[in-house]
Amino acid sequence: MPKPSKRITGIVPSGKDGWEVHFAAWTRRTAGEDIIVLSVGDHDFDTPSETIEACVNAVRGSNHHYTPLPGLPRLRKAMAAASTACTGIPTEPDEIIATAGGQGALYAAVQGVLDPGDHAIVVAPYYATYPNTFSAAGASFTVVETPAEDGFQPRADMIRAALRPNTRAILINTPNNPTGAVYSRERLEQLADICKQHDLWLLSDEVYWTLGGGEHVSPRSLPGMAERTLVINSMSKSHGMTGWRMGWLTGPKAMIALMTDLNLVTTYGLPAFISIACAEALENHYGVKEIAERYAARRAVFLDAIRGANEVTVRGSEGGMYVMLDVSAVEPDDEKFAWALLDQEKVGVMPGSSFGEAAAGHIRISLCQPEPVLKEAALRVRRFASNYRREAA
Repeated sequence: MPKPSKRITGIVPSGKDGWEVHFAAWTRRTAGEDIIVLSVGDHDFDTPSETIEACVNAVRGSNHHYTPLPGLPRLRKAMAAASTACTGIPTEPDEIIATAGGQGALYAAVQGVLDPGDHAIVVAPYYATYPNTFSAAGASFTVVETPAEDGFQPRADMIRAALRPNTRAILINTPNNPTGAVYSRERLEQLADICKQHDLWLLSDEVYWTLGGGEHVSPRSLPGMAERTLVINSMSKSHGMTGWRMGWLTGPKAMIALMTDLNLVTTYGLPAFISIACAEALENHYGVKEIAERYAARRAVFLDAIRGANEVTVRGSEGGMYVMLDVSAVEPDDEKFAWALLDQEKVGVMPGSSFGEAAAGHIRISLCQPEPVLKEAALRVRRFASNYRREAA
């Protein structure tokens, strides 16, 4: 066949992608083994029934046609109200564009602020798609790690050291996937100062904002930041709608207007019946309180059950859908630890190094299982950590 573009072939570098342990755990469970899979961040429960009924009614109501490129007016209004609650400052519908999931919002943000050859800074640990989204834009990036011993909080001095003359943007995620860290107001204010001093965009992934364990601070709310912040959001986590692929981007009106042109050549709008269901879910907060309470309870149950495990330290883990465990004192190679845990105790987890070097020596535990399963998983991890040290001695 003719040669494909470098844009496509350069998105995902060849080699390992960090998901090998997860796929092995999933395959073995499918084959009938008693595997506890705690490696994937997808809900173990269905979308709230009210949202499903809203979608069914919308389909039956002949909502099968094209929608406006930035999103249905009702949907943008509902998203603006949600963004007001998320970011802490009033948001108008024309500061919103509906996207195909949070990843669609991230892709739009990166495409919107970076030209080929530009440079960005990615604060790590990071969600797995971040680096390749910059690659798809033809931009370079520098990963700036957050120290585990500092609770995975971003450090301004490390970010300043990574700046280049062609740096145009910084990407952060709070509450954080994979660590569960919730960035403090003080650290975000320091990042905001850097963005203002160097005329940078701040891309802020806040899809876990309803699942935080402490105060959620959006950098958009900080002085002078609304005009240079793009907030990535999604229905997936907050409303239990991972497979519906609906998200949104919040930003300055002029930038959002330009983003409409991007939708012209990508999605050409979103499905009407899904848009209507999402608008109703946002307007009525379907599932939000219950989902947040469920994950808070699961986090507490797992942390209580893992407490006192042999040489295992909890890092971050204040919000989101994950717990991050420092296992470096047991086994410095987190991938080796994860494979051995799967083989010996039949628990599938994500090696921390899959999310950047800052999380090396850690494992990520997904809380997307019922409390009894999480308790059992914690017991297996505790037993494994103890036995592993004895075997290694």
